[in-house]
Amino acid sequence: MEGKIAVVAIIVEDKSAVEKINAILHDFSEYVIGRMGLPYKERNLSVISVVIDAPQEIISSLSGKLGMINGVKSKVLTTK
Repeated sequence: MEGKIAVVAIIVEDKSAVEKINAILHDFSEYVIGRMGLPYKERNLSVISVVIDAPQEIISSLSGKLGMINGVKSKVLTTK
């Protein structure tokens, strides 16, 4: 099955969640094309964007796992 290109936007409001986020992203690393993280010290949060190439069910799984972490918000934008 051919994958879709997706951008996963992650906002980290609780820095203690970073290890969990990194563990999840590591589990999905075979689908990751690139990743960029930006600390925003003035607001005491971080913004991470991850570009992936994966089947829809993998994209949904990644988003769901990230969404279950306290202090983390994520949204996904995918190609058709």
